[in-house]
Order: sequence, then structure tokens, then C-alpha cells
Amino acid sequence: MDTELKNAVKAADKKAQYDESAKRLLGQKGILAHILVKTVDEFKGMNPKEVVSYIEGQPYISTVPVEPGLTNTSSEKDGQRIIGFNSESGEINEGLVRFDIVFYVQMKDGLSQIIINVEAQKDEPKGYEILNRAIFYVSRLISSQKERDFENSGYDDIKRVYSIWVCMNMDENCMNHIHLTNDNVLGSYEWKGKMDLLNIVMIGLAEELPGHDERYELHRLLGALLSRELTIDEKLNIIGNEYDIPIEESFRKDVSVMCNLSQGIEDKGIAIGEARIIISMHNNGFTAEQIAAATDKDIKDIEIIIGGKELVTK
Repeated sequence: MDTELKNAVKAADKKAQYDESAKRLLGQKGILAHILVKTVDEFKGMNPKEVVSYIEGQPYISTVPVEPGLTNTSSEKDGQRIIGFNSESGEINEGLVRFDIVFYVQMKDGLSQIIINVEAQKDEPKGYEILNRAIFYVSRLISSQKERDFENSGYDDIKRVYSIWVCMNMDENCMNHIHLTNDNVLGSYEWKGKMDLLNIVMIGLAEELPGHDERYELHRLLGALLSRELTIDEKLNIIGNEYDIPIEESFRKDVSVMCNLSQGIEDKGIAIGEARIIISMHNNGFTAEQIAAATDKDIKDIEIIIGGKELVTK
């Protein structure tokens, strides 16, 4: 494997590590509490520190499959069949699409729960419309509750679900709540049921970090947390001092890893970019000789990159 392909593969690996660090940071209860305060009506206006106690257990991070039939798992305990989220080792069923972050939240009444899913996107995808994917995810979180959170025809026990999408590198800071509405087309009959079961929240983060403004409190926090421009100290200063979020050693380590990996990704960006251009030319019918002539590279290097295209394009 030549130097350029090695760099491309390393950059892809660094990106995967960066993404996992970002998910772990987003999955910190102190961060999730700030997200809940700005997105879930019941928690609006509360101190995020108080909201932390309502988050149950440890959030599932990159472990629960999205695919129908695989989101849940079953086990036996004391002769009872127990259904829960499928959180098997990542090595099993490798390649499955998984929810970034999933967790249960106890409501203030102490009786009911809601299910929260948080997804992180480095930008708005080009290959599909992101809202369509969000609708699929929130629908899976509703349908997967059968036999896990309710049995048989106990549809009144369906838990409210929020799928919250954090999209970076947007043109502006924005936030939208997409949910069900009821239009009376004919007559005035009131159909019984919960209109608030399905909720999608789309959060767009502009590249430039917003200043101190109550409207953009969440955007400033998430923007600082996920920024590839801020230093470790700048990130920790905003997160710890402005938002009073405890900075534990594991949190500090993930921030450090993200900053270091971000620089590595930037350093290798040209290599992986060139490799993808070469692969694109090959996929469009150009021969190795033609690509070598067009890119001013040795034909052997071109052949190695084409031969390892699966590694580069993952």
C-alpha cells in the first residue's frame, strides 16, 4: 500500500475515531440535559443540573441497531422473558446502522417515560433528504416499543419519542420541531389518542460560533463542543465556565482526542480527497493510464488506489 493510500485510510480511521468521540461527548448527561431543556416542553425553563437526574441509566451510544427486527433483544431471567434494547458488542453484525444515542427519560410525575434519540451529522447529506431519515428513525423508535414497552394491543402505553438531529456546518443557526397535527377536514369529531407521541427536532449549527444570546444558548454549547476550530482550553472554558457543566477526566480526554484528531483529519484531507477523485474517475470509465496522465501521478500509484477503493470510500 503506497503512502497516499495509507494516508487516505488513516484519515478515514481518524474520522471514525473523531465521530465516536463526538458521540461520547454528546452522550454526557450534562450535555443531554441542556438539549432536553431546549427541546422537551416539560423541561423548558428548568436548570439543566436538575434535569440530569431524570435521565435513566447510561445512554446507549452506537450500540442499538436501527434495522427492523434488530432494535430489540430478548433474554430469560427467573423464568421470565425480558425484552430490551439490543446492545450487543459492536463486533457482532458489523456494518449495521445504529442509533447514535438512545436513552429513557423519567417525567416529573415519576410515572411516565419518554424515549430520546440524538443523532449527529457533520453537514446536511447530499444523497438523501435528512428529514426522511429522521422520520424513519422516529418511526422505528415507536414501532420497536411493541413487546418491549407495551404488549399485545396496549397501544395506550406507547411512550412519547423525540428524535433530535444536530447538523453541523449549516448556513445558519436554526431549530425546528416537526410533529403531528390534526386538521378537521369535515365535522368536529374528536378522535381519542395522543397527538404528541412522535417528535422530530432538527438543530442546525452554523460554522461560526454564536455569541452570548439566550436564543442561541444551545447552539453555542453544541457548536463549541463539536467545533474543529477551537482549542481544547477554549472548548473547556465555554463548556465548564459558561454552562457550569462538570468537566470529568473522561470528558476532558474526549475533548482532547477530538481536537487532536481534527488536526490529523485536516492534515490528511488532501490525500483522501485526491484518492476519492481518482476512484471517481475510475468509476466513470477512465483507464489507469488516462487518470495518471490527468493527475500527473505514477500509474502504479493509481492502480494501488483503485485496488484499495473499498477502504477509501467507506
